[in-house]
Amino acid sequence: MNIKQYLDSTYLKTAAQANLSEKENTEVVKNCIQEAIDNDFKLIMIRPDKVAMARKMIHEANSKVTIGTVIDFPLGNGTLEDKLEEAKQAIENGVDDLDYVVDYEAFKRGEIDIVKEQVLQGTKLGLAHNKIVKWIIEVAALDNHQIVQLSALIKNVVIANFSEKEYDKVFVKSSTGFYKTPEGVPNGATVPTIKLMLENSCPLPVKAAGGVRTYEEAVEMVQLGVKRIGTSAAKAIANGEISNSDY
Repeated sequence: MNIKQYLDSTYLKTAAQANLSEKENTEVVKNCIQEAIDNDFKLIMIRPDKVAMARKMIHEANSKVTIGTVIDFPLGNGTLEDKLEEAKQAIENGVDDLDYVVDYEAFKRGEIDIVKEQVLQGTKLGLAHNKIVKWIIEVAALDNHQIVQLSALIKNVVIANFSEKEYDKVFVKSSTGFYKTPEGVPNGATVPTIKLMLENSCPLPVKAAGGVRTYEEAVEMVQLGVKRIGTSAAKAIANGEISNSDY
């Protein structure tokens, strides 16, 4: 299996989170972009302010690596206007994939119309510019019933408003990788949660993100049916090594 073509190689730490200066953190991002180019990964997933730099590097390398970024990350509690403005800027800077964090706390409060409108308008903007759109539901913040409901909500909004040929461009994604859980509890993709997402988001594709750190785990996710894997351990996975990455 060519696992590389499933891997969204990911670096989303701010300088403060990485305990680095802005200059040092930018160098880390550059190295991650170059690693994605050198290893022919599917995509490099970075913060919005680094998209233009990635586009320049990938263009100069004549590489086919695509660029993803996160929108309203990591909490997803910004306004719809904030989400759309951030997405528009990323599109201008040359992004290929928009990974929005859905307002999962609003969903948990029962504010369903707010969530539906986010999914509708965010997806409409992305598809209008021929981008891949992903909706991060943050499974660690949800119980199983909520995972089922939110996956189905996203699916139903897409089916009701977009054509069948566009379904494969709108993903349901498991996690930011930054959600704080009690000690030892997984904060990302697990087999049980991914199964729930696959069952309830179909025909939309699923992206497993957070916690996939070995080649065997990545293959298992693909065999379950996921179409993308978000990981900060892409090189280790591709080389059959074990990573101690934390997201």
